[in-house]
Amino acid sequence: MTMRPVALAVGAALLAGSPGPAQKATGVIRGRIEVQLPPAIFERNPGVSELGGAKARRPPDRRRSVVYLETAPRAAFEEPQPQRARIDQRNETFVPHVLAITVGTTVDFPNSDVTYHNVFSLSKAKSFDLGRYAAGRSKAVTFDRPGIVRVFCEIHSHMNAFILVFGHRFFSVTDAEGRYRIEGVPPGTYTVSVWNEALPGTSRSVTIPPAGGDVELDVTLSRERERP
Repeated sequence: MTMRPVALAVGAALLAGSPGPAQKATGVIRGRIEVQLPPAIFERNPGVSELGGAKARRPPDRRRSVVYLETAPRAAFEEPQPQRARIDQRNETFVPHVLAITVGTTVDFPNSDVTYHNVFSLSKAKSFDLGRYAAGRSKAVTFDRPGIVRVFCEIHSHMNAFILVFGHRFFSVTDAEGRYRIEGVPPGTYTVSVWNEALPGTSRSVTIPPAGGDVELDVTLSRERERP
């Protein structure tokens, strides 16, 4: 994330034949999180502005997990850069349902529906209420503390999302196949944790060797039965 100006031509000529400073080796932690969760059936709650009956809707994707280092490597976040992310409101659903960001990130909440929405949270890490706003408008929130923030819509009770805010960049949200990838991890031993909204979290120990390289970690999350 840092850049340095080009050196003077004279200095460059003197150093042309000399090897530059060695790049520190880093590793990649990658793998797959298997979520053994039977599909749940969700009934759609009608909005206050609707005249008709309830319609079927797609449930949120509860198989998405967040994989992260419990403790970041030393000096991992010396020069944080302002970041921007987005959670859309579309078809009465927050998209994405799970978002992972660093502290200081501003998240936009555009309304892409044809009805009003209201975005709010009562979470300890970030409490806010954006009020009601119409289709085509967007409001934003800057997240300045680490933690888990659960987001709701005051108008549509079935709408919810999770924002996980980290004090470092060593995290990853799994894709549709449950795969994740955490890059640029310095050599050392770390505790890797897995979060999922529907299942208890778990942790594993992973070691990046001095020479760096890829380390694979697969985890299976399961439970005996669905929560009511």
